[in-house]
Formats: sequence, structure tokens, C-alpha cells
Amino acid sequence: MTFNFFYHSVRTGLERFRVCLLSVSTVLRCGKKIILGITWISFFILTSCSDRGAKKSDIDSRVDSLLSLMTIEEKIGQLNLPSAGDFVTGQAENSNIGKKIEAGQVGAVFNIKPLKRIKEMQKIAIEKSRLKIPLLFGMDVIHGYETIFPIPLGLSCSWDMKLIERTARIGAEEASADGINWTYSPMVDICRDARWGRVSEGSGEDPYLGSQIAAAMVRGYQGNDLSANNTIMAGVKHFALYGAAEGGRDYNTVDMSRVKMYNEYFPPYKAAVDAGAGSVMVSFNDINGIPATANKWLISDVLRKQWGFNGLVLTDYTGINEMVDHGIGDLQTVTAKALDAGVDMDMVGEGMLTTLKKSVDEKKISVEQIDQACRRILKAKFLLGLFDDPYRYCDGTRAKEIFSDANRSEARAIAAQSFVLLKNTNDLLPIKKKGTIAVIGPLADATLNMTGTWSVGARFSESISLLKGLQHAVADKAQIVYAKGSNLDEDEAFEERATMFGKTLHRDKRSAEAIREEALKIARGADVIIAAVGESAEMSGESSSRSNIEIPQTQKDLLKALLKTGKPVVMVLFTGRPLALRWENENVPAILNVWFGGSEAGDAIADVLFGDVNPSGKLTTTFPQNVGQVPIYYAHKNTGRPLPEGKWFTKFRSNYLDVSNDPVYPFGFGLSYSKFTYNNLQLDKKEISFTDSLNVSVEVTNESQRDGDEVVQLYIRDVVASITCPVKELKAFRKIRIKAGETRVVDFKLSVTDLSFYNTELNFVAEPGTFEVFVGPNSQDVNKAEFVLK
Repeated sequence: MTFNFFYHSVRTGLERFRVCLLSVSTVLRCGKKIILGITWISFFILTSCSDRGAKKSDIDSRVDSLLSLMTIEEKIGQLNLPSAGDFVTGQAENSNIGKKIEAGQVGAVFNIKPLKRIKEMQKIAIEKSRLKIPLLFGMDVIHGYETIFPIPLGLSCSWDMKLIERTARIGAEEASADGINWTYSPMVDICRDARWGRVSEGSGEDPYLGSQIAAAMVRGYQGNDLSANNTIMAGVKHFALYGAAEGGRDYNTVDMSRVKMYNEYFPPYKAAVDAGAGSVMVSFNDINGIPATANKWLISDVLRKQWGFNGLVLTDYTGINEMVDHGIGDLQTVTAKALDAGVDMDMVGEGMLTTLKKSVDEKKISVEQIDQACRRILKAKFLLGLFDDPYRYCDGTRAKEIFSDANRSEARAIAAQSFVLLKNTNDLLPIKKKGTIAVIGPLADATLNMTGTWSVGARFSESISLLKGLQHAVADKAQIVYAKGSNLDEDEAFEERATMFGKTLHRDKRSAEAIREEALKIARGADVIIAAVGESAEMSGESSSRSNIEIPQTQKDLLKALLKTGKPVVMVLFTGRPLALRWENENVPAILNVWFGGSEAGDAIADVLFGDVNPSGKLTTTFPQNVGQVPIYYAHKNTGRPLPEGKWFTKFRSNYLDVSNDPVYPFGFGLSYSKFTYNNLQLDKKEISFTDSLNVSVEVTNESQRDGDEVVQLYIRDVVASITCPVKELKAFRKIRIKAGETRVVDFKLSVTDLSFYNTELNFVAEPGTFEVFVGPNSQDVNKAEFVLK
């Protein structure tokens, strides 16, 4: 008791001494370095003292000590997350944001670069504000910082967790070298509706695969030590169910049963939390009538109590303000609801900054609630090491790590692993580096579009286009000829909407016929035609929903004309979503889906087209025949009137009059230049108990003359259960290298946990009965076996 009393007395005295010194330091300019040195020595002593005999962690005690010195206005200021605004370097102090930082009204700033501007803002917080609390600096580091990797949907098609983790690690290293210490990534929303533009930012339709990727991304960003100056805090988003918006229309309503939430949509969020994510961003949408930003059940009950998350929760951009339009109150009311629900930080809207003090005075919220939110933000700053060194992310000597040759080389190799070979009639691919190769299409020379959506830090003009990549690859071994062939779309206004943020495709003002005829002239003299078609970068992403998910008609007209030349045509598909490609699949001999491959896209595409890399990507979304099948996903329910296997139309069964239920390409699908066959699926037992596990094995043979990578996928079905279960659920996968002519035995182990689900009481249970096991190269072409859980 005596020691603790003495310790806390010394601690409080040191803190007050520190504040006094820091206040003096703003006045005594001539002795600033000495005063600041003494200040940080005193603060180091304060924050490094061991809290002996106390139950709280050292960081928690340090946070409490700081909170005790803060005014209510300073606490509320920590909850404010504005954008940097526009200011001239060297003039931050006189800017609006600079004045707010000095007044203690800002806790973090987002989407600001380069390092010089970040350091200038941090300096204001440390040298001008009363308590000298350092700022967090966040940015949307989604699929790379300046070195850009494939869009997340493309990355997911690698099915390679080490590779995906590596992209996040490089992104963190580059961003932290430029002053950033917080990212709003990974985006882990499950999406089964291709109309939704933000499907491009996630990992597809499957909760198991999505969970593996979510954890890998968090590990990549945060590493083993969040206080290291080359790691950054992850921000999982968008919690929750954002990818299930009605009609695939961004920001729209979600109405969903809790059983579906827990079994199909929640797992990736929980996986990210379990991996140690430091922050969670809530989503724009309402959920069963309550906006996520004010959803106390979602944030306090599920996220914090059930999952044990103790990090900070932030809104999305103006998420609090938008609840006024949702219709649940004025700004003061909705801000109080957000805080009460468990939100800690307000992005951009400043509802917290401007209304919380009034709500406290009117007893609509308590000071303790503000303390709790402020405590989580301060703790994040301690964990990042910012109180030990507020400039730890401002080391200018690390600039060489950004967009380095080594990082770009990795980006090229990783991009090639994300491409999915959708069709390859008569082994048209790979093509040879000889003769005349015609490169035609509106995406062929689209340098500014190669990084895809949400690549805010990218050096767009330094990206490698398809045309440039092919030229690099062939050098003087072949002749590359180019024509645009068509615009992105005949509708000029649509093309303008689809090429925002400076990602122009340099629209050709001539008629579609004139543009196309120019291309046909060079195509007729070529040995092979590479048609670069599909979407522009901003045809997917935020606020880029589409009601027509086919390739624009003017590009289809170009494809038809190219096919009529009689020359072999390879379609290189750029897209940020699953497209309806029924006609293309029926008519084009070879199709390579390259998504948006990032900074080095063109070189990576050339690597695959010419066979220097054997494609191994597998789809993580289902590609429909048309938009009328959407939402479409492999893990659907059977219904009480299922369509008989191998049938199309049967009256009074669950099917369509005009198309079959089948997709064009199923989940998990992807071809290779190698040929793999599956045989001899074996289970080590036919019955297992609740304390047992099941070993599953299958023989996979590479029957080709070329080494290749294959993603072996295992699915299960719970045949009889207390709730209706999907016809298949992914439970395991392995990506393996198989040499030409080699047979490998691939083993899996299933536990009872893999057989469990959330029942109607939301208990996670396994139930006795028959289970089916499926193993194959995709969700459709599988071998099957059965076992019983007793």
C-alpha cells in the first residue's frame, strides 16, 4: 500500500511536471531543444515505471494517468478523425487542421502523404498542443502503398496465404516508411452479388477462404510487434454485412437472419479479430433496421463481448452524419447513439467533436462513455510506440524502401499467381514469341488503370500496361502492333463515370465503326490477336454498382469482328467483379482473367501469355450466365424442390425457364497449362466420434509434360441437420506443386469443429449424422465419399 501510494504520487507529480515543461517549451524558443529533452526524459520515467501490485497492464495504467489530466474537450478531441485537407507544406500550423490539432481537437488524420506533411502535423501535436498527445496517421493501404499488388479479389484467387500475407507486409513496410501507421484494411466483406462494385475489394463469396485471408492480411500489416516502425495497425472493415446490400447497390439496406450472419458472413470479421487486428471500421448500411454505426448489439454484444475485441472502433467516412438521412435522429442524437453503441472514433463528420459535450451536459451520455472511447484510442497509440517516439514513422532514411526494384519484382511475380485461365481451346496458350502479335482493345494501353480501384498511393503513370509488358517480353523476337479497337463504352457519359480519379482511357472521338476498322486492318495481318477488353479500374469499387454485368456492347462488337478474321484470338479480361461471360465462353477460344494486376500488371500478364509462368489462379466467386442469376454462389441451400442432377428445366422444381441453374464458371475454377486428374479419394474411417478426427486423402496426378501448381479443394455437406445446410461448404484446401508426370497424395484432417455450425439458438454445435466429403479442382468437379458422426 505504501509503495503504491508513493508510486502514484510520483507518477502524478511527474505528469504535471511534464505538462508544465511542455507548456514552457512553447514559450522559451531559444531553449526548446533542452526543454523538450527534459520533457521526454520525464515522460519516459513516468510511462516506464512498473505498476507493482496493480492488476492493470502497464499500458492501461499509463492511459489512465494521461486520462486523469485531460479535459472533457481534449478527450472528445481524441475521438475526431478528419482528413488532412489541403495545405502548403510548411504552412500546416496556419491551416484549419493545424489549428484544430493545436487546440487538442484531433486524434488522428487520414489520407495524407508524403512524409514531410505528416511530420509537420505531428510536430504541431507534440510542440503546440497542451498535452502533446501524438497523432495517428491512417491511409487506405488496400492492396499496396506505392507498389501496388492485384486488387484483393484478384489476390484471393492465388489461394496462397503466405503470398497474400507478404503483400500486406510490403504494403506496411512502404506505408510506414512514409509516415503512415494505420490502414483501413483488410476489407473482409463476403459478397455473392456481382452487381456490388466493392466485391473487387474483398476476397469473394466463401467464409472459410475469406477467414484465412483476413487473418493473413492482419498478420502481414501488424507483424509480431506493433511498436516496430515498419508495422502498421490493421483496420478490419466493413463491420458488418456490407457485401449483402440489397440489389447490389452500394450503401443499401441489409436484412438478414442471425443464423445466416453467424454461419456465412461473420466468420472473416471474427478471424481478423482473432488474429489481433487493432481496429474495426463499422459499415454504412443498416442491419435489420438499425444502422451499423449505431448498432449496439453488433458492436458491444457481438464484437466486444462475444468475440473479446478490445481495440478501437471507428466509423466509415461521415458514417455518423449519414444516420440523419437514415432517419433515426438529428446529428446530436445519432452521434450519442453511435457512442452508446460502442463507436470510439468519428471519421470526417465531426459529430462527436461538435455535439458530445452538449450531450454530456444534457445527461444523454456519460463522461465515462467518452473516457472509454478515448482510452481505446490512447491505448492504440501506446501500442504503436508513439508515446515513446512520436516520430518513429518519420525516418526519412527509409524512403528507399518505397516502390523499390525488389518490391516491384515481387509484385510482378505475385500478380502472375492471381490470374485465372478460364478457357484454353486446343492449347492456344501459351503463345510463342515470334511473328506478328496484334494487341487490340481499350484496355491494351491503359497504364493509368492497371492498379485498379482503391490504389490511392499508387504511382499510376509508372505502371506497366499490357502493351508495354508484351513489348518488354518479345524485344526483337516478334513484332507487336497495336490499335485501340473501341472505346470502353459507346455512352460517353458512362465512360466518364467509369474513369474517375484521373484514370482516363483517352476517349477516341471517332465513330465506333472507324475505330474498329482501324483495328481490323492490323488484325488481318497478324499471326495471333490479343484482345484486351472488360472493365476500367473504376467500373468496380466504391459507388460503382452495375445493373448490367456484361462486357460493354461496343467491346463485344469488336470481339465479334476480330473472331471473323479467322485469326486465333486470346481474350485478356480486365475486371473487378465476376462478369456474365456466357457469349464469350461459347465463342472466344482462350480467355485469361487478369483482374487488375497492379503496378507490374503488364509484365506479369506477358509472363503468363508467353508461358514463362504457368497460371494457377482459381476463382473465389461464381461467374453467372446473366445478371438474372445473381446472387449466385456455390454454397446455396438445396430447397425442398431441388432440380435433379444433370437436368435443366423440370416443372415445379427450383429452376429458370430461360437458362439453367449452372454458372459459366463455378467457385474454385481455374485452368492450367498442366493437366491434373483426381483419383482414389480415401477416408481413414467411416464413422467418427465427437472427440475424433477424420483423415482424408486423394491422389492428384499431373498428366502433362509441364510442372504446375494445383489448388486441391475439400468441401463437406451436412446431409441432415436441425437447420438447412448448404449443398457444399469449403473446409480445407492445399496449393501444391506437382511435377510433370508425378502423382502426389494430398492429405487433409477434418475435426468436429469443421463439422459444426451455429444453430437457431446461435450455439456453435456439431450434430450426429451423415456427412458427405467432396474433393476436386473446383466446387463442381469433385469426387465424393461419406462418413457418419456418432
